Amino acid sequence: MLKKERYQEFVKYFSTHSPDAQTELNYSNPYELLVAVILSAQCTDKRINLVTPKLFERFPDAPSLAASTTDEVFTYIRSVSYPNNKAKHLVGMAKKLLEEFQGEVPEKVEDLIKLPGVGRKTANVISSVVYNKPAMAVDTHVFRVSNRLGLTSRATTPLAVEKQLVKYLPEDTIAIAHHWLILHGRYICVARRPKCEICPITYFCKYFETHYTKTARNA
Repeated sequence: MLKKERYQEFVKYFSTHSPDAQTELNYSNPYELLVAVILSAQCTDKRINLVTPKLFERFPDAPSLAASTTDEVFTYIRSVSYPNNKAKHLVGMAKKLLEEFQGEVPEKVEDLIKLPGVGRKTANVISSVVYNKPAMAVDTHVFRVSNRLGLTSRATTPLAVEKQLVKYLPEDTIAIAHHWLILHGRYICVARRPKCEICPITYFCKYFETHYTKTARNA
């Protein structure tokens, strides 16, 4: 199957079966999502959703977070990965929001990456989820699944994966495709042993074609 055909089948399947896919992080405004995404680096959404209710109650906006200290923020996020660094990033991010963006979360990736704790992946998440921009955030799930499906080829970095996906996906699907790839990677196309036996999209998956179809033919 040609790459173009894989993309067509990918969009066709998920737009039909998962038209409302969205982040599993709980948030009620752009500021809360930004905080949650910063915290979610190398940590599960489930863990972040357990931590953020009390964190948001104490720091409901950028001014309250900026006025806090790293030590205080740490007490609310101690159970997440790398809490010391993330506490510093959150306070620094809030201060930067006030200094440069009047407390409002910017929509452009180039502005978002100016904030402490915000890399390209996080910036793309905010830009796509909050502002519905055609931005593709590449985390480990997106990196793995896009490669296995055959949507990317010889892409060895997150940026290379991002560029290929943005190039071949219809622009109006880029934002939601990020969620399609993440959720498929989280629950079916898992890292160690992908659940190919229950996967509904093996018919256009390059990994399945290579590891199972050819094996069956040679048996």
